[in-house]
Amino acid sequence: RVGQIIAIRTKVNRAFKTSMEVGIKVTVQDVLTNTEKIVSVAYATYVAKPVGAGKVELKPVQLLSAEDHLEHSLAIERRRIRLGYVQVFQKLMQESNKEGDFYTCEGKDAVSTEHTHVQSTELVLPPHANHHGNTFGGQIMAWMQTVASISASRLCCSHPILKSVNMFKFWGPSFVGDRLVFNAIVNNTFHNSVEVGVRVEAYNCEEWIKDQPRHINSAFLIFSAVDDKGELLTFPRVKP
Repeated sequence: RVGQIIAIRTKVNRAFKTSMEVGIKVTVQDVLTNTEKIVSVAYATYVAKPVGAGKVELKPVQLLSAEDHLEHSLAIERRRIRLGYVQVFQKLMQESNKEGDFYTCEGKDAVSTEHTHVQSTELVLPPHANHHGNTFGGQIMAWMQTVASISASRLCCSHPILKSVNMFKFWGPSFVGDRLVFNAIVNNTFHNSVEVGVRVEAYNCEEWIKDQPRHINSAFLIFSAVDDKGELLTFPRVKP
């Protein structure tokens, strides 16, 4: 909130030869009460941009504390789970493409997700990019949260609260001058939460004319919502 102090702490937890895991911890401090609490914890995977065609090999991380050793061990487990999760997701997508192999909610009270579809187009300008000319990942995340929040609000008729972001992955870069098209829609509801899927496609001028987008990002955002008393709202069942 306005007037609070946000502290962002980052460190490299582990290097995996050509990639690294960076831990990110966000805390908020209230200057009036002098209290601090954790807002968010995230783990990002980076690769070094090579000068030529070869990949940049990273040196092992020097571990200085017991916490460093713990995060170093957990990093390899998070990597294993993340890679396994992607494989399972891809398998489910292949199976769902088979004719008739999907579930549809037939309840009379189920709400169609058609009206939750939101599309937005953003032009990447110099302030949106780093010194390499690539769009800031955080900027893309902010745009994604905006369209996903609008999508969720159409279902709950309230102000949704972002709880988590799953499977946020960059499939390719985007650059200054690109047009980014964001498509968001509610995928499903889980009593007190809702999942919104967002797909991001990029176009340069030539690709825009030819209608040949580049799929650069997808993610699944989980929202909840509260009423005037601060109690969690129950989301309706949905159908495609």
